[in-house]
Amino acid sequence: MSDEVRTREGRLSAFFTLTKPRILMMVVIMAAAGYFLGAKSIEPLGVFFAMLAGTALSSGGAAVLNNYMERDCDTQMTRTQTRPIPQGTVTPNEALVFGLIISLIGVLLLAWLVNPLTGFISLLTVFLYVLVYTPLKRISWWNTVVGAIPGALPPMGGWTAATNHLDAGAWILFLILFVWQHPHFYAIAWMYKEDYAKGGFKMLPVVHPDGVRTFRQTLGFSILMIPVSLLPYYYGIAGEVYAVGVTVLGVWMLMSSVKVWRSHTVADARALLKVSVIYLPLFFALLLCDSSL
Repeated sequence: MSDEVRTREGRLSAFFTLTKPRILMMVVIMAAAGYFLGAKSIEPLGVFFAMLAGTALSSGGAAVLNNYMERDCDTQMTRTQTRPIPQGTVTPNEALVFGLIISLIGVLLLAWLVNPLTGFISLLTVFLYVLVYTPLKRISWWNTVVGAIPGALPPMGGWTAATNHLDAGAWILFLILFVWQHPHFYAIAWMYKEDYAKGGFKMLPVVHPDGVRTFRQTLGFSILMIPVSLLPYYYGIAGEVYAVGVTVLGVWMLMSSVKVWRSHTVADARALLKVSVIYLPLFFALLLCDSSL
């Protein structure tokens, strides 16, 4: 393999890395689950795959633009110094153009091939993530609360792609994802609080380093997670198997939150993060398998 080919492949890999593939995959899965719950199937297949493609492009574009806007901060933080822009593999201007193009294509694809409502939700997601949440990280710890809004929109977008309207099911999915993100991201913020401080981000553990407010928030949202996650059962979207399973998951997350609330250790914060990561796919699996729509 020639050096030119290696360079080209490395550049392509760097552009792909800018889209934050692991987060992108989670977003696409959440959107697919929302579509299935709204349509009771994945048909029509053309609309389903257009929704997946548009969601992937708009979400990936938002991640690229986030990389572009945080490039100076990323050079200061250990966990982000190896990203393509700080490493010089991709220039800031290249990232800006790439992010704008694929975001725009994704939004237009959803508006044209799916429906305008889903296109609007995608546009709102990109706007809130890039132009509200990203700059707010340097201003206020409220960035986590605000950032949970675009983070909770993908399953709603999947639902509207299937139904072309917002109803209780779409809002319930949004609310569950909104609440779930708080224990998840507060655990990350505590684990990397020194790094966030170096990057100039006003995360809650940076603003209040004793951890009292961070873990009060973590515990509060973990408690709220249990009744909120039961809303699909109360509204007849899912059955008793889901209700029992999601309650067990909620208690598991709550126990992990109580543990880190008491200890304030990075090890327990990492354990909570792992629980939250496991929680999400199991939640969707229970919801999809026991859906009574």
